[in-house]
Amino acid sequence: MDVPLLVGLLLGSIVGSTDAAAVFSILRGQGLRLKERIAATLEIESGSNDPMAVLLTLACVSILLGDVEPGWSLIAFFLQQALIGAAGGVAVGWVGVWVSNRVPLTAVGLYPALVLGTGLLAYGLPAYLGGSGFLSVYLAGLVMGNARVAFKRGILLAHDGGAWIAQIVMFIMLGLLATPSRLVDVAVEGMLVGSVLMFVARPVAVFVTLAPLRFSLRELAFLSWVGLKGAIPIILAMYPLVLGVPEGALLFNVVFFVVLLSALTQGWTIPPVAKWTGVWDPEGRPDPPVTLEINSVRHLDGDIVEYRVEPDAPAAGRRVRELALPESALIAMIAREGEIIPPRGSTRIRSDDYVFVVMKADVRPVVDRMFVPRPLTLSEPPKILELPMDARTRVGDLEDFYGIHLDPDPERTLGDLMSERLGDELEEGAEILAGEIRLAARSVVEGKVETVGVEILLEE
Repeated sequence: MDVPLLVGLLLGSIVGSTDAAAVFSILRGQGLRLKERIAATLEIESGSNDPMAVLLTLACVSILLGDVEPGWSLIAFFLQQALIGAAGGVAVGWVGVWVSNRVPLTAVGLYPALVLGTGLLAYGLPAYLGGSGFLSVYLAGLVMGNARVAFKRGILLAHDGGAWIAQIVMFIMLGLLATPSRLVDVAVEGMLVGSVLMFVARPVAVFVTLAPLRFSLRELAFLSWVGLKGAIPIILAMYPLVLGVPEGALLFNVVFFVVLLSALTQGWTIPPVAKWTGVWDPEGRPDPPVTLEINSVRHLDGDIVEYRVEPDAPAAGRRVRELALPESALIAMIAREGEIIPPRGSTRIRSDDYVFVVMKADVRPVVDRMFVPRPLTLSEPPKILELPMDARTRVGDLEDFYGIHLDPDPERTLGDLMSERLGDELEEGAEILAGEIRLAARSVVEGKVETVGVEILLEE
């Protein structure tokens, strides 16, 4: 391209950003889901390399314009941008969570506006202080998105619609800036840059950084190919164009061509490459046919969890009344072949049903055991959890679902077992030991046990 080395570094900084959302969208269109480790790698790469691309682009432009000298001043620029941006994003994110859960708003429509204002603050405050607004708003989004926030479902839906509108407007504006005849003029340069990116630069970067993490050769090959470019490189290419870098127009046209080349070559080949490399999950859960949600303007200590019942899950083939569910968990709805099945005690759960369970958050690891056929790996250390159970729960059901053996007679109920063991000493708070499991009478009405606390050991 007959440009200085620093302009080449600027070009590399601009096209370094990747778009994982586009990759996931293409795979969903083909009914494919990546294995969790591969999907997580692409997601964290895409989220983190946008702020880095912005920092590198601004650094190169500043050097070209004479605002920053290479050396310690450039290192100080990077540290200032990264540290202030990271600290500001995390701080504003936590403040946003606190405010959203404690400020009573009279209209639920104000909650998306409050979170939007938090995002604008997360960008503007660190940028005003000399930090990276892009990194800050990304981290603030991570903090708020992974926290319990009032009216969260409504906030996500509102911002999803706003994001699509923003993308449509953005692509229209970018299209107005591009001239097809100028793209033809840089076709050779664009083909060379795009080819080096796809076949040399990204594969080398992937193998060097991920090979020590025990990725297989097929996984590395897939990750090397899915460096799909989105709109971010085109937006970054506007920086040198607007700020008056002499080669700004050339860079913009080349970057636009590279993005189109990436979409036309890598975009449509991602599904067959995923199948060829075996990185897709053939047992990945399809999207549920229905969605059950709770819209609340207050934080609720509970979840609505959707399970797809696998053929070998403990709950498959059992009636609802036979499930040893904790008192704080309730089946709210069953979806079967496009129909809603109201759950009753006699309703039999079939494989491939979608079961929606309302539960308190602390009992989810236990309820998961009924619908997830494989052993669970918990992030927390082993602990003992006491579950409130209906006294009418059969001893045999506890053994079937939780592996707890209490009594030789599987038809005996927890209430009968406690009444027999305690006799006249039956009262609220009374406890017995059945094997290595402790049972406690938590609710006794007119001498009859209503609720029994059952110890469950949560193991890794």
